[in-house]
Amino acid sequence: MRILSGVVAMAAVVVASNILVQFLILDGLLTWGAFTYPLAFLVTDVMNRVYGAGPARKVIFAGFAVGVICSLIGSQITLQGDGYSYQAVALRVAVGSGIAFLIAQMTDVFVFNRLREGSWWKAPFVSSIVGSALDTAIFFTIAFAAFVPGFSVAANDEVMWARDNAPFLLTGPDMPLWVTLAVADWGVKLALALIALVPFRLIVRQLTPPVA
Repeated sequence: MRILSGVVAMAAVVVASNILVQFLILDGLLTWGAFTYPLAFLVTDVMNRVYGAGPARKVIFAGFAVGVICSLIGSQITLQGDGYSYQAVALRVAVGSGIAFLIAQMTDVFVFNRLREGSWWKAPFVSSIVGSALDTAIFFTIAFAAFVPGFSVAANDEVMWARDNAPFLLTGPDMPLWVTLAVADWGVKLALALIALVPFRLIVRQLTPPVA
């Protein structure tokens, strides 16, 4: 029961992110989901600090299960746009999302544990930075990169739009669009890793019993 709040919080973050990722902002550079998804690292770090690595990993697996369910539901939803139909969640995007989430979150726990005896901010900040970097690199590579083998022609066609050349961060030299999306996403994760230190400190203080 002690990890129930963490499971609920992680599930809420995953569900909200899967919904909000459908809404584009800044000329398609980001989605609203980019601002909610990094909160998963906050949930993991709070659970790790208060209850330990084991309960934190259980919360991660719960979030992964919820993410799989969201992907399965999304794969059954057909959207219409510009005279063609497409699935709300493409196969490559679903696979990349699940693998990236699991590896990044587990790495977060590992790094946090290596630093947990240091200054209060070091473990959550560094673990979130490392985990976020892995999450971004793994997700965007699996979901969109042309050099990743193993996907069918249909699965590749679903994400072909991300390989079109576009100005880097809307103003730089042309390169595949997914590279720009990855860098923008990474920037948001960096900012939120720093901002999340405030709620991390407050929540941990609230959940940690005072020393007699």
